Amino acid sequence: MEPSTLTISSAQKLLQAGELTGEQLAAACLAVIEAKNPTLNAFAVVKAEQHRPLVGCSAPTGTLAHIPLAIKDLIDVAGLPSAAGSPRFFGHEPALKDAFVVEKLRAAGAIIMGKTNTHEIALGITGINAHTGNVHNPHDPARITGGSSSGSAAAVASGMVLGALGTDTGGSIRIPSALCGVVGLKPTFGRVSTRGVLPLSWNLDHIGPIAKTVEDVAMLYQVMAGYDARDPNSAVPRNSISRDGRDNVPTGGKLLAYRIAFAVGDYISEADPGVLDAVKAAASVFKSLGAEVVEVEIPRLREAAAANGTMVVADAAAFHRERLAEHPDWFGPDIRERLEKGRAVTSTEYALARRAQSEMKRYFELFFEEYDLLMLPTTAAIAAPIEGLNSAAYAPRLTRFTAPFNLTGLPALSVPCGQADGMPVGLQLVGKAWDEATVLQAGLAFERAGKGM
Repeated sequence: MEPSTLTISSAQKLLQAGELTGEQLAAACLAVIEAKNPTLNAFAVVKAEQHRPLVGCSAPTGTLAHIPLAIKDLIDVAGLPSAAGSPRFFGHEPALKDAFVVEKLRAAGAIIMGKTNTHEIALGITGINAHTGNVHNPHDPARITGGSSSGSAAAVASGMVLGALGTDTGGSIRIPSALCGVVGLKPTFGRVSTRGVLPLSWNLDHIGPIAKTVEDVAMLYQVMAGYDARDPNSAVPRNSISRDGRDNVPTGGKLLAYRIAFAVGDYISEADPGVLDAVKAAASVFKSLGAEVVEVEIPRLREAAAANGTMVVADAAAFHRERLAEHPDWFGPDIRERLEKGRAVTSTEYALARRAQSEMKRYFELFFEEYDLLMLPTTAAIAAPIEGLNSAAYAPRLTRFTAPFNLTGLPALSVPCGQADGMPVGLQLVGKAWDEATVLQAGLAFERAGKGM
């Protein structure tokens, strides 16, 4: 049994049929970790003893029973350090309790395999880290994975685990998912609690799942979502009658009633030709599924991405202000550069960014009165070679299409849509606030169409 061929859904069928045990599945994943992690550097910490059966303990139950998952090393897991890719500052003591979202995964029966490497303090999108080493792309280890949820995407893409958690402040779930050829969801801001997660930006941080398929991501999302009274950003969805904050996700199929905006224009056309070709082909698939696909220009995407970038570095500099003042040399060069940039943001610049945030939120509220979904590339380029890459300079190339939806807090899904130059390309589907169900429905229909289902 090869974990790299399994999805959460297919593993569940084998477990339920008695053709596979939880111990066998965990052991198989551990074998893949031991074989591939020395090359890919996806895992920061592996806690293998968690998967050995304990005498007198009952088997896990729940919707994710026995499913091996990985957790980004920014999110607390009881008994394990949270180094955040910055070990000189963090990770000297193990976390005393699980983050709220990890509690929910455990309650559903999931097995936590360990912590995955991240771009330092999550303030970067390449996975290049001067302290913990670079995370390498499973499709070509000479290339970046994207970030900052670098190890989570690499672990899923290489078959080390069946799913993983990432965080996303400017695209950090969707970017590595796109570059590694897996699926990643950034839910609506406030949908998934960030309690127990080291902040990057209090105003923009999201947590979401990464897995091989849209079906698996939907399954993880439904476990993770929910109101947390102890998280000041947690919210009860406006379209939900339940305080658990979850909704049912349809199971795929035709999209006869969907009206999809296909982003075009100068800002989009700056993407690599191979990326644009793959996304145009995806648009044709949606048309074949019965959706109406309308080309639309959104001229303020550039402004939204810039405003998000301003807020990210300013908020990060505020959170890390004492560390930056006392030990600036403990940060990697690219992180120190971005934190210094954030420290230099003026109150006027920050106020203008917040005003742009308010305006863009209202813009998309009106936009999604006319359209069900927005479709555009996840990234403007495929995974770049690691050698010689300047992470800070390269960041805008990868966040240009993702950052606007951190600023607006809208749900956004990256799903594989082909290749360019032999490397994966991601398609991004964005929906209105709290409407993850439509985003996942469309992604699932697209995914199944590509498999001939």
